[in-house]
Amino acid sequence: MREFIVEADGGSRGNPGPAGYGSVVLDATTGETLVEAAEYIGVATNNVAEYRGLLAGLRAAFELDPSASVHVRMDSKLVVEQMSGRWKIKHPDMKPLAMQAARVFPADRVSYEWIPRERNKHADRLANEAMDAGTSVAPSSRRGAEERSGGGAAKADADARAAGVVASPGWAPADMGAPATFVLLRHGETPLTPQKRFSGSGGTNPSLSDVGRDQAERAGAALARRGTIQAIVASPLARTRETAGIVARHLGLDVTVDEGIRETDFGAWEGLTFAEVRERYPDDLTRWLADPTVEPSGGGESFAATATRIAAARDKLVAAYAGRTVLLVSHVTPIKTFVQLALGAPPEALFRMELSAAALSAVAYYADGNASVRLFNDTSHLR
Repeated sequence: MREFIVEADGGSRGNPGPAGYGSVVLDATTGETLVEAAEYIGVATNNVAEYRGLLAGLRAAFELDPSASVHVRMDSKLVVEQMSGRWKIKHPDMKPLAMQAARVFPADRVSYEWIPRERNKHADRLANEAMDAGTSVAPSSRRGAEERSGGGAAKADADARAAGVVASPGWAPADMGAPATFVLLRHGETPLTPQKRFSGSGGTNPSLSDVGRDQAERAGAALARRGTIQAIVASPLARTRETAGIVARHLGLDVTVDEGIRETDFGAWEGLTFAEVRERYPDDLTRWLADPTVEPSGGGESFAATATRIAAARDKLVAAYAGRTVLLVSHVTPIKTFVQLALGAPPEALFRMELSAAALSAVAYYADGNASVRLFNDTSHLR
């Protein structure tokens, strides 16, 4: 059996205050560093940040080898004693994090050791780097973001992310409350996907290919390991409903269908490649690329109309899932639009994003309308 050492730490400048964590996974035999994880998590306490570091380290180790045993070393006496079962967990913010950590590996394959802080310098450095990155950029005002996009860009706290990743700038006021977090999953491949054909809501409505079903299974397994999804909403098209159904079996959840997150209608271009559209409709394509209000040939849906629809769906879903993490199984254009609106980016940003089949992204929304992009085009679960 392979053995890993996980060293983790977290800190808060204010307790509560701007917080971050750091984790490192080591090979227990060679001492080699295998994975580093660091993330700025917004306003939190020291203990919550320490638990987030532990959780990230365990998940990173699981991604490396789910059959391994793990020895956790931390300078937090509280976390070590609580996770060892010797101290009770009373704080409401720490209980769910401890439960998630306990579910990553079977209990008989994880041991805990308290170490002095000077022996935990690697994880401590990563945590401080995450806090430095997170507090180095001033928060954007809601008004400015709304003027650009009808949304906003600030900080949120999304649990759905790739293991071993992220330091994100920005912050959120302590009294803002838990965000509604959208984990955005593009459907798996269909027969049209590898051929890069326009496949919107007005075409043949293809189902998943065998490759696409396997991608959905992998996404479902990864999301089940993370354990953060509380609800699933899918576009009404066949490929998204099939993807959502496969993921739902892994998570033990039902699927709700929402028309608002369906793909754009590409009109007469449905089923064609970009080269074929350029050959058959050169003038229409040029206008479409230059102006988000222009519809595809044959009366399809413009990007501006799609953005209006997505913004309405976003607002409805944020209200319905305030403080919760919900998986939205959707398509290329809607997911890119969620990200574009959250960033306050211009419409042409849609052409500058690459979104793979079955990729995961995440955007979190606070009650005041501010948003934070926490993940984009993560395909680590497919490798």
